[in-house]
Amino acid sequence: MERIASFTINHLNLMPGLYVSRRDKKNDCVVTTFDLRITAPNREPVIDMPAMHTIEHLAATYLRNSDRKEDVVYFGPMGCRTGCYLLMFGDLSSEDVYDLVLSMCDFIIGFSGEIPGAKPEQCGNYLEQNLNMAKFYMEKYKKELVENKRFAYPVCSKEPAKPVHKNAGTNFGE
Repeated sequence: MERIASFTINHLNLMPGLYVSRRDKKNDCVVTTFDLRITAPNREPVIDMPAMHTIEHLAATYLRNSDRKEDVVYFGPMGCRTGCYLLMFGDLSSEDVYDLVLSMCDFIIGFSGEIPGAKPEQCGNYLEQNLNMAKFYMEKYKKELVENKRFAYPVCSKEPAKPVHKNAGTNFGE
């Protein structure tokens, strides 16, 4: 089997950013998949499940109510829990969705009240939510986006990036 494109990215050099993961075309329709990389893979702890679940609920709610809602195909977590995918109609660049993603971060950071869709009849795991940690991750991610504007995947290199967490590459102090 061929290796899928996302497995060709050297995750040892990947830092938080807003990347175009792929563009899929069929006839006249183009869907762009964005990699919203929130933590540095293999160097920072992954996002805990309750925070990720809350990010998913709030981000999907925001995006599907934004002025770009007709372009949104999907928003959801990565299996590795280092970020999320945003799929949108159109042949788009990271710059095209940068303001939307920043606004999404602001929505989550400023959110208070009941998490949308967090009721037993609306969600299969409605109790697993953590708004405070979701806000923490979105504040961290927004700061990275504003300060660094990483829009292009790193060039493959044999040298890994420097750890961004003091216990990176360890069992976190054990």
